[in-house]
Amino acid sequence: MTAYEPPDAAHDASYDAVVLAGGAARRLGGADKPGLRVGGRALLDRVLAACADAGTTVVVADPRPTARPVRWAREEPPGAGPVAALEAGLRHTTADAVVVLSADLPFLEPSAVRRLLTALRTSGAEGALLTDADGRDQPLVAAYLASALRRELTALASAASVSDSAVGGLTGLPLRRLTAALALTRVPDPVASFDCDTWDDLVTARARIREHGHVLDEWISAVKDELGIDLDVDTGILLDLARDAAHGVARPAAPLTTFLVGYAAAQGRGGPEAVAEASRKAAALALRWADEDTQEAPSEAKPEAGPGTASGAETSQAAPGPDVAG
Repeated sequence: MTAYEPPDAAHDASYDAVVLAGGAARRLGGADKPGLRVGGRALLDRVLAACADAGTTVVVADPRPTARPVRWAREEPPGAGPVAALEAGLRHTTADAVVVLSADLPFLEPSAVRRLLTALRTSGAEGALLTDADGRDQPLVAAYLASALRRELTALASAASVSDSAVGGLTGLPLRRLTAALALTRVPDPVASFDCDTWDDLVTARARIREHGHVLDEWISAVKDELGIDLDVDTGILLDLARDAAHGVARPAAPLTTFLVGYAAAQGRGGPEAVAEASRKAAALALRWADEDTQEAPSEAKPEAGPGTASGAETSQAAPGPDVAG
């Protein structure tokens, strides 16, 4: 989500992405499933964030506002099914590897996409797909060799053209007709493969991201999308800074200090390193501020007795005694 990766972290080779977002959502009563929100973000935008480093991202659906620019495509006729939609999206791709995703994956992360691409590259297979909690294949959370997809799509279209089907073409064909002919490897991931097919699924997804271990990352991701910020930083550093400012100065200092750190980093057009450096400086200041409250003031020096005066002796002149009769 917002976990920090150093700028030299290894990334997979270039790939394109095809996101299928034009389904009828019958189990949701025909609702606009890609536009349903989980954690304040549309499901489609969440999926697009997971494949943000794709060379080309094609969304097969009617155009709509999205958090980042994409290329739009549509199967013919609209609603012809996932195989036809995949073929329509694939026409706009050029990379050797293509990540194929549905638009209803609330927990898909860039790390899952990278795992799929790594499995595809190292296994010698023609496709790498996630499996869900029950071990079932999820062909719409997968990475494929584009050449293998085009080969099998052509074969399916040719077979349909000589069949007695009244529909013909790729319309209505299930994805298993396509994937059954591919050499596949599988990557188990019950979280990233979770999709929202029903209202119960949506309730489950919305509840999960509000759990203690997820809510901060989800919130930061939502805010970055809302503000158009594309910057991954170590949130632990910022939380530590906020704690130091709150404890060492005053509670309202926490949000104000983290804001100023971000502003300082932005002024220098810096990336994660600039945020980390500004956080370090501000945290050191907060600790210095707090240290002043713990330092004891030096005790005041007591006045020393004058020369010839006994310690503790009275300094005033004694009263005269009674007169003596002369």
